[in-house]
Amino acid sequence: VFSSVTAVLNMSIFKDQFVLEDLIQELNKKSTALSFGPLQSNGHISVQGSFPAIKLLRDFLLLKAKSLPAKERGEESESHQRPRRRLQQHRLTTETSHFIHGAEKEKQAVVLDTDIYHYMKHFYPRTFLGNDGVVISDLTDGDVTTVYIENAGSRSNAEQVPRVKEKIENCSLKLHNVLRKERIYFEEQSGEKKQRYKQACESLKPHHPHVLVIPYDTHIDVIGHSSEIFGFIKAVSN
Repeated sequence: VFSSVTAVLNMSIFKDQFVLEDLIQELNKKSTALSFGPLQSNGHISVQGSFPAIKLLRDFLLLKAKSLPAKERGEESESHQRPRRRLQQHRLTTETSHFIHGAEKEKQAVVLDTDIYHYMKHFYPRTFLGNDGVVISDLTDGDVTTVYIENAGSRSNAEQVPRVKEKIENCSLKLHNVLRKERIYFEEQSGEKKQRYKQACESLKPHHPHVLVIPYDTHIDVIGHSSEIFGFIKAVSN
């Protein structure tokens, strides 16, 4: 059993989008169980801690990396050409970031797992409602959705931007630890069987009001609490 693990992180991928020193400070706050070494000039930094803590840090950085423009990640293909996740069940993750454009017009962002975003949008729509002083927009890139909260321009509304951001963060973090996703694959089933699956899901929705069902051409995603989605999947199978 490994009581401690040391890893070397290459943070240079983030240098064009973030101030690396600020990003390291953010990691220190989020990962109190880890010990970070000094940031090297080439963007490398050593980190030491338990394996579960290192794994959580890796997941956090992977999600943050997905929020970067494709050219920053060294990708040539468009986001819709990347294969979708094949795991039938997995934890949904969230992370946050922010940036400011000038003193009067503040713009902050919350980077969410797209599944969490869909769930929040469906069951907590008021979370994304702006007002006269705050404009909320979103951009989905595959598994990651970035929600932008922007001050419309008035200095008197400047404090509302972080408040709205905090509301979105708090909601997403509560869902982060409890939501699960199951995927029903159509595989090579006929169009008639696919339609029967979709009709079965629609008919079961009233009996599972806290389950989100998202149909696609090749599969159906079912998102919710573990016990609820397992009951839903079992009912669909029957």
